[in-house]
Amino acid sequence: MLGATAAGAALLTSRPGAAARRFVNPLRVPPLLEGVSQDDGKIYDLSVAAGKSEFLPGISTPTLGINGAYLGPTIRCREGDRVTMRVKNTLAEPTTLHWHGLHLPAASDGGPHQVVEPGSVWETSFAIKQRASLCWYHSHLMEQTGEQVLRGLAGLFLIEDEPSRSLGLPSDYGVDDIPLIIQDRRFGADGSFDYDLTMHDVMMGYKGSVVLVNGTADPHVVLRRQRTRLRILNGSNSRIYTLGRDDGAELVVIGSDGGLLEQPARQRRVRLSPGERIEILVDMGSDQSVRLMSYPDRVAAGGMGRGLMMGGMAGNAETFPIIELRATKLETAELSLPERLIHVPNWAAAQAARTRTFSLDMPMMGMGGMMGGAGMGGAMGINGRAMDLDRVDERVALGSIEIWQIRNTTPLAHPFHIHGVQFRTLDRDGQSPLPHERGLKDTVLVDPGSTVRVITEFSDFADPHRPYMYHCHILEHEDAGMMGQFVVV
Repeated sequence: MLGATAAGAALLTSRPGAAARRFVNPLRVPPLLEGVSQDDGKIYDLSVAAGKSEFLPGISTPTLGINGAYLGPTIRCREGDRVTMRVKNTLAEPTTLHWHGLHLPAASDGGPHQVVEPGSVWETSFAIKQRASLCWYHSHLMEQTGEQVLRGLAGLFLIEDEPSRSLGLPSDYGVDDIPLIIQDRRFGADGSFDYDLTMHDVMMGYKGSVVLVNGTADPHVVLRRQRTRLRILNGSNSRIYTLGRDDGAELVVIGSDGGLLEQPARQRRVRLSPGERIEILVDMGSDQSVRLMSYPDRVAAGGMGRGLMMGGMAGNAETFPIIELRATKLETAELSLPERLIHVPNWAAAQAARTRTFSLDMPMMGMGGMMGGAGMGGAMGINGRAMDLDRVDERVALGSIEIWQIRNTTPLAHPFHIHGVQFRTLDRDGQSPLPHERGLKDTVLVDPGSTVRVITEFSDFADPHRPYMYHCHILEHEDAGMMGQFVVV
């Protein structure tokens, strides 16, 4: 009979799509952190530390976490709050915490310029100047973002406001308002995370063979009310999920990266790339069980990219379950849903002062296949240049409205993230965005050979010396140089 460690190691080799999965583990829900009220706002204390976690029976995995062994608490605040974040680094290595999706000064952004050295504390204060939304926070250390996020340095950042609460949507955190952080991981035989990157991992992005939700393998959640709100983050390093219900029912999408949509969007499948978030409503009857699935992504890679992704979970080509939703005896809930949710700010293309073009480049993988790395020395980049912390790539005028046109010259899909702002997606190759993409966003998926146009206003926080980032949110690509910097002046 196998010992606990050997048995656990055997389980670690099972594929996410294995038919034998039984979803035996109750879903862990991250604790809420609502800050300590002071005269000048709220203070949130965050301690970054090393720990150990047990994802599967008998296996101890070294991890990183914030206020815990793995991942961090869900930070919750309200529009208009003045917040102070105190980040203490107890690790033996430097780190950062980036507030992904927040509209805030560049000096508070938590990107690669705001490094927290071992044993030190980084304190930053800012006002919450945006609508209710599901944002998140994660390490953004230069060239080490992928590894630190994989080891556990990430968490959710939940903003609330009165207009969203007045809609009567599920909002009892952990009861009918449940966060789902979806990640995929590879493990070594000793239970440690396997992040020994190959060239394939760097080029294609890291893919794991075990799916975790809030750090729980094979998770289930017992629903208590007829309607439940799921707030979903793709926290994986590179995997794109095409989400759907195994019973074929439509997903009712009510929110995107930057908050609620103007009206609910009903879709059978929704693609979610790294860094993106959606909010969906799930209606259940008593004694019903539904699995949230990921289905094959038919457009994430083309040409050579598709060939490299063959091999099952090495790419996005499999159907596999993510979590099982179980309903027993349910409390009655109000199931009506307004046709209109909120007004989403928008900008007309004619208002734009200028259009900037950003070409996502992988010189070793042009659309025609493998090619030379002239111009970037084989690194990845944007507009022909790899990331350089000492170079500002773009200067944006304070108060200006701009269109950013993102061209994907590669055979892989890339999620493109802009720090400090929320934008609207104008079009994809001249076509209207899908219904679930019509709210405010900070990350957009750009398919191979495609061009996506987004529009936004740079309304605050001029600072000629401290830049924001824009980059591919496949973390291995970001670390390899597919990132640039802009300042608001």
